[in-house]
Amino acid sequence: MSKALKIDVISLFPQMLSGFLHESMMKRAAEAGLVEFNLINLRDFTVDKHNTTDDRPFGGGPGMVLKPEPLFAAVESIQTPESRVILMSPQGQPFKQSHARKLAVESSHLIFICGHYEGVDERIRAGLVDEEISIGDYVLTNGVLSAAVVIDAVVRLRPGVLGGGEIATEAESFSAGLLDHPQYTRPPEFRGMKVPEILFSGDHGKIGKWRYEQARKRTLERRSDLLETDRENCKNNP
Repeated sequence: MSKALKIDVISLFPQMLSGFLHESMMKRAAEAGLVEFNLINLRDFTVDKHNTTDDRPFGGGPGMVLKPEPLFAAVESIQTPESRVILMSPQGQPFKQSHARKLAVESSHLIFICGHYEGVDERIRAGLVDEEISIGDYVLTNGVLSAAVVIDAVVRLRPGVLGGGEIATEAESFSAGLLDHPQYTRPPEFRGMKVPEILFSGDHGKIGKWRYEQARKRTLERRSDLLETDRENCKNNP
């Protein structure tokens, strides 16, 4: 059995994650000893009576900026040489399935810094952060929400979480650079809509080809930008 993945989340509102981590796959993974979750309240690392975590930006401007002192103290209280510190940020690298797999395979301890207000003091990026991740080009109330997305994508790829003892290699949307193909189950006909006959053929070769063609068609219609990844996969795996 592989070593459990440790995940620490630092936030002003850690309880926003509590329900998510105590349900479904996250709960089962933790109970099985495959992952360890720890929620850290940033206010616990303040030193003044008002538990101040933010201040006005130098140079003026709207909003408040997270101060460096509490975040440095919080991260350094749990950091080890194996830790990877991730800042959830709209300025970060766009998060993709390949990134999730890299973190799942190579990481033993992830520390997520979840911002709030107008962002964090730049010295936090310079002195603490190993990488910044963005889940999309939009604004969220709190970085905890985006951290939940990354945690889910990473944990499900860890050995044993989806069953079996190896890193998950299931064919899913984005894993091969394509959206998923159409899926059907019983009944074979519903309100005049029929399941394609080929899925009843028993010919797994033909079914596989049909699914691949449908996946490419769907990707072309909805996310043509992903087809470059599929072309690279075909080139490397003729």
